[in-house]
Amino acid sequence: MFRDRTIAREIIKRLKAMELELRIMHVCGTHQDTIVRYGLDYLLKDCGIEVRQGPGCPVCVTTSLEFEKALRLAREGIIVTAFGDVYRVPSSTGSLASLRGEGFDTRIVYSIEDAVSLAKDTTKEVVFMGVGFETTAPTTASVLINDPPENFSVLSCHRYVPPALKALLEMGMEIDGLIEPGHVSTIIGIEPYEELSSEYNMPQVIAGFEPLDMLIAIYMLALQIRRGEAKVENEYERVVKREGNVKAKKLMAEVFEPVDVRWRGFPSIPSSGMSIKKEFEDWDASKKFEDILGDVADPGEPEGCICGEVLKGIADPTECPLFAQACTPDHPVGPCMVSVEGMCHIEYKYS
Repeated sequence: MFRDRTIAREIIKRLKAMELELRIMHVCGTHQDTIVRYGLDYLLKDCGIEVRQGPGCPVCVTTSLEFEKALRLAREGIIVTAFGDVYRVPSSTGSLASLRGEGFDTRIVYSIEDAVSLAKDTTKEVVFMGVGFETTAPTTASVLINDPPENFSVLSCHRYVPPALKALLEMGMEIDGLIEPGHVSTIIGIEPYEELSSEYNMPQVIAGFEPLDMLIAIYMLALQIRRGEAKVENEYERVVKREGNVKAKKLMAEVFEPVDVRWRGFPSIPSSGMSIKKEFEDWDASKKFEDILGDVADPGEPEGCICGEVLKGIADPTECPLFAQACTPDHPVGPCMVSVEGMCHIEYKYS
């Protein structure tokens, strides 16, 4: 610990000496938690570095329409399962948690395998709401490739991260560098980011999750920018390999295909959604229950919620008129206050 503090002080000293004016973005809720929990945001501001969180919370970027579809399935008598943070996200017509209170069968599961086990123990239809990036999608793929029960299906809300990064840059976001997520990078490796550096002249560093990881990654970015370089560097070498997790990537490629899909706060992002391939459509809830879901309307954002702007990195949680007033972790209005990876939840928790 003493050694880490010594290194951290040296990095801060060097950053201050560089007299920087930088705006850096990351796309990872765990990175944001580290930054805010340990006060790195204040330390870095003293060094002339502003760090923003982009669309790095998978629960947060899942749209109101997708949640509304899950609610419709539950109201039609289907058992809908989801992870705990997904379970609590409110739509304008309720949440999976509130439907449970109304007598509908919605349940928290701790893995997709729990949902499969439930399907084996009942004759009712069971749907798992699959939310997450490349980190969690392989587990969904693994289940579908192993012949789950006929009464089981997945409402796929999985997404690919690199297309969203490209969309951010094409929107003209004023960013000097990107810190890439360690979890996602463990799966996809380094190559998917290289196009962003070459096409948009964007310096990038893949980072781990300890405070020192973040400081080292930001120092690596600052050195790249000072030298006029734009490449992908890997601070998280102890976990992330260039090729990523080959088996996990193969699973995803076998089960999912890219489709254009909206992210909360964003228009449709090309090839950013994971759609279940035709070979597995018997377990694709969007196809299996097409007659039920066909007329589900997008309820839009909750009134007053600026989660979309927060996810784009153009607003802070404290700028929201609902923050810490009408919207708290106990009574959330938007998903950014629900998920432990949401920027509003993190800001509320530590401030």
